[in-house]
Amino acid sequence: MQTYLYDFYGELLTEHQRSIYEDFVLDDLSLSEIAKEEGISRQGVHDLIRRCDRTLEGYEEKLHLLERFLNTKEKVTRIQNLSRNYQDQKETVVMAEIEAISNEILEEL
Repeated sequence: MQTYLYDFYGELLTEHQRSIYEDFVLDDLSLSEIAKEEGISRQGVHDLIRRCDRTLEGYEEKLHLLERFLNTKEKVTRIQNLSRNYQDQKETVVMAEIEAISNEILEEL
């Protein structure tokens, strides 16, 4: 979840926050490794990462971009599954279901 939040809202963090957060979340460095690299305490790194997490979660609570993305992704997956199993069902039923799902996606945009 941290990676998704960072993908959507990471650019809203300061350059310093992004650097440390990327080291921890994306590069999988330990708190101690980051602290040594940045010349700050391990606790300082820990606190900064927690603040970043809260900041990113706060953006999601207000903007819901990740939630919308995941909902849309799930609906597209449903459409893909329907189209793969197209021959197993009646054409009109499949097409109606695909249309209904696509309408849901359009309404959410």
